[in-house]
Amino acid sequence: MTNITFKTLLAATALTGITATTVAAQEIDYGSFADYTLRVKLIGGAQYEPLYARIAEWEAMTGATVDVLSRKNHFELDREIKQDIAAGSLDWCVGSNHTSFAPQYGSIYMDLNGVIAESTLSEFQELALQNSTVEGRLVQLPRHSDISNLYYIKSLYEDADNLSGFKAEYGYDLTPPETWDQVKDQAMFFADAPTFYGTQFVGKDEAITGRFYEMLVANGGALFDEDWNPTFNSAAGVEAVNFFKDLYEAKAVPAGSLNYLWDDTGLGFASGTVALNLDWAGWASFFNDPENSKIAGDIGLVRAPKGSAGIRTGWSGSHTFSITETCDNVDAAASLVTFLTSHDSQMVEATAGLLPTRAAVWDDAKAQFTADGNDFLVEVFETYAISMSEDAFTPPLITPWIEVSNEIWPQLQAAILGEKTPQEALDEAAKAARLVMEDAGYL
Repeated sequence: MTNITFKTLLAATALTGITATTVAAQEIDYGSFADYTLRVKLIGGAQYEPLYARIAEWEAMTGATVDVLSRKNHFELDREIKQDIAAGSLDWCVGSNHTSFAPQYGSIYMDLNGVIAESTLSEFQELALQNSTVEGRLVQLPRHSDISNLYYIKSLYEDADNLSGFKAEYGYDLTPPETWDQVKDQAMFFADAPTFYGTQFVGKDEAITGRFYEMLVANGGALFDEDWNPTFNSAAGVEAVNFFKDLYEAKAVPAGSLNYLWDDTGLGFASGTVALNLDWAGWASFFNDPENSKIAGDIGLVRAPKGSAGIRTGWSGSHTFSITETCDNVDAAASLVTFLTSHDSQMVEATAGLLPTRAAVWDDAKAQFTADGNDFLVEVFETYAISMSEDAFTPPLITPWIEVSNEIWPQLQAAILGEKTPQEALDEAAKAARLVMEDAGYL
């Protein structure tokens, strides 16, 4: 391996017409960083871990060592990074990031334009790069995208007693739901707490704010008006809160839902104790693996349902990697994030169901699933491809988004628990959000 910089190597690769989509990882020179230790902070969780097994491969190629300082869920990682900022201790190079979180970090992450080769960037989906850009700076390299669709246990919809009982009680045929009203009906019909639940939801942090946000949009509402005045305390917002509240009060969701994050819902559905589960594609293979899941081979999937405005739920974004401005070896950091988002790395993640951000991987992964006879993952990719192209919308990509979210989600919990009416809770959240937006200079 020649000892020249990573950026130079990629530029040379581009000149020869060789791309990452046609060259195996071991044939790409990711540079030489012998005896260097790259300090990183990564998101952790079941669906994120398979990619990290490849870090040893990058270490072997480059001679560097990766020191993983943190591996936490994104909310805990976010709090840790903010502590680093406050303490002035950003003494690490690479961090997991997300398009929803990135705008709040100011200038701690460098602009990757000019750091990552243009030939590499050109292989990413244009929209993924656009959503990774904050105030004209590409502060993150997209790893995979996320949007939710509705998984369900197929056998429940094939059971003759269920079909006749549901029709008698609700007056329409039991089929995979097309609307959120149908989800509520069916979740209540299937629920048999405390051993079986109709559905579930994430219940804290930006996770439930996001779920509220997409329900709000599906019902025809909006978080803000065009002048950034909070408008989510609307009739559409109250309707969205009541969806969660009604399910909680009916015990159609687990009692612990308000403490749930993504791993909890994924593992809950795989346990076979939940009928309907709105979730990311990253769980697809896990759900269908009999070593992990009691419902393997019995999973149906439909697009996320429509709200009362006829709009489908589609809160979306991308998980990413960023490089700090304080990084002491930018070439090594750029090499690692490019390797972890390479064609081969995205094929690894696609096998789990995670949605690629490199355009070619969509086709290559689907072709691989077809060749392997994996009809389930073919269905997953076809369903999520439609959702990404027709249903996806991001939260506001603004600096105070997480701060606004932190004013909303405790109020959502209070409403779901019955401590406040949905209107009271949303009014208080909107008042607090207004102060955040004023302090941030938006109002």
